Amino acid sequence: MAHTNRGRVILGGLVAGLVINVVEYITNGVVLRDAWGSVMQALGRPAQISGSAILVFNIWGFLLGIAAVRLYAAIRPRYGAGPNTAIRAGVVTWAIAVFLANLGNYPLGIFPTRVAGDHVFGGARRDGSCYAGWGLAL
Repeated sequence: MAHTNRGRVILGGLVAGLVINVVEYITNGVVLRDAWGSVMQALGRPAQISGSAILVFNIWGFLLGIAAVRLYAAIRPRYGAGPNTAIRAGVVTWAIAVFLANLGNYPLGIFPTRVAGDHVFGGARRDGSCYAGWGLAL
C-alpha cells in the first residue's frame, strides 16, 4: 500500500477549497443572491447573510476540498492517476456534500425547487472544478 503524502493532500485540498469557495460565492452570492434573500425572508430570517455564517461556509469549503483530495488519494491506487479518477472522486464528493444534503431537505418544502436545483447544479460545477488543486496534491 502506497504512502499518502498528507502535506500535499492538505495543500491540494486548500487549493481545491479556495476554488470551492470562489464558485460558492459566484453561485450563491451573485447568481442566487436575490433568490436566497427571498427564501430567507420567507423563513423569517434576515435576507443578508451574516459574516459569521460566511466564515462557517468558507471553513466548510476548505474542509470539503481537503476531503475531496483525500478521497482522490484513497482511490488513486485502484483507478490510477488522472482525470477519470478525479471525476469519480468529484462525483462522490458532490453526491455526498451537495446532492444528498439537498435531497434530505427537499421533502420539507423549505426551499423552492428552482433555488435548491440551482444550488445543486452549482455544486456540480463547483466540485467538478475544484480538482485543479489536485495537481499540487499528488
